Amino acid sequence: QVQLVESGGGLVQAGDSLRLSCLASGRTFSDYPMGWFRQASGKEREFVAAISRGGLSTHYSDSVKGRFTISRDNAKNTVYLQMNSLKFEDTAVYFCAAGRYSTRYGVTFSRESEFNSWGQGTQVTVSS
Repeated sequence: QVQLVESGGGLVQAGDSLRLSCLASGRTFSDYPMGWFRQASGKEREFVAAISRGGLSTHYSDSVKGRFTISRDNAKNTVYLQMNSLKFEDTAVYFCAAGRYSTRYGVTFSRESEFNSWGQGTQVTVSS
């Protein structure tokens, strides 16, 4: 498995931006798709965004499409989530996740079962 450490969360106002980072270690980062999930208080964890191993394919939930951008820097073993136009309903703990297995280029994962390594989470709070 891979170790994941998120950073970049915080308290912002509605309409502001934040960039989350997730540093990976423990295996060849560029071989695996990556993803971001979030869990609001009292709710189940939900998919936010995913990116293929090479970074050219991405996939977003409808709730963040057009506002969030996932990217990765394989040279730095890091995946990012740029969050713009934040809304109160984006308030949650955000988790980085690493794909369960290596894939061909262009494949993204979106189901929790497709990921087998998770970070500890970083809190994002958006005040209205």
